[in-house]
Amino acid sequence: MDDLNVIIHDNYTRIRNRIDAACQRVQRDPQSVRLVAVTKYARLEWVQALVELGCLDLGESRTPQLEERATLLSPELRWHFIGPLQRNKVRRTIAHCNLIHSVDSLKLLQAIDRIAGESELKPEVLIEVNLAGETSKKGFSRESLTAEWDSLCQVSHVKIAGLMTMAPHVEDRVLARPVFRELRELRDELQQCSPEHVSLQELSMGMSGDFETGIEEGATLVRVGSALYEGLESSD
Repeated sequence: MDDLNVIIHDNYTRIRNRIDAACQRVQRDPQSVRLVAVTKYARLEWVQALVELGCLDLGESRTPQLEERATLLSPELRWHFIGPLQRNKVRRTIAHCNLIHSVDSLKLLQAIDRIAGESELKPEVLIEVNLAGETSKKGFSRESLTAEWDSLCQVSHVKIAGLMTMAPHVEDRVLARPVFRELRELRDELQQCSPEHVSLQELSMGMSGDFETGIEEGATLVRVGSALYEGLESSD
């Protein structure tokens, strides 16, 4: 292997081992956690190297780059949209992605539902929840999500698959744990009052700095970017 492939291989293996270890600590099956490789700042050859290692879940936060890479890479890949989604880009986005992690308002969900019906698609989405209370983060508050839950569940062309959150931007990563735990507890509460067709199986929580804590608190999806590309020159 050349230097690029060696670095990607070693980073990917290290992350997979950390995922396995976190699962073992809480007696979870490692297969219950999906690693979403965030590719926003990754060069195409880096992404290709990850795909060759068997990393099939990729996360993009910009619609133009999602369109480009979904066209260039294998159709077997599962694309996740993890950035803020503008309503005027919904049609282009759902044409290429399997799961949108960042539905942060009822209006956005209704727009996705309408366009999905027109496009004869059935996208899956996660509802973004801002449990850290930071104004820099988007998403429903716990109170607003509870108040609007019945309206959110009325969509007919979209599958609400779970919830997503981000931990506070602080150096002490131990502060991520109560946020992740609260998301899991909120998911359990919402599931109890959801209609039969809504099954909240997914919890997207945890990034490069705190994904192990996310797994210990029940994450089924972890979004890892920078840790996969350590040792490589960054690229926009």
